[in-house]
Amino acid sequence: MKIWGLTGGIGMGKSTATGVIRRRNIPVFDADATVHALQGRGGRAVAPIGLAFPGAIRDGAVDREALRRAVLGNPAA
Repeated sequence: MKIWGLTGGIGMGKSTATGVIRRRNIPVFDADATVHALQGRGGRAVAPIGLAFPGAIRDGAVDREALRRAVLGNPAA
């Protein structure tokens, strides 16, 4: 089995390429979707992130902007 990685900046066609790959019935792992599920309401990463960065949780989900501020504003993080 071959494993390929698809990366690129905003607007580079990653979603289009992924759509073509999926239409050919090739399995795709979407890291962005996985992270959103983990950090979303009830996600498995919410509690651990909340313990490390208490102000980064809002309405049961990770507030990504608050998390960014907490991480970038803390040299020890």
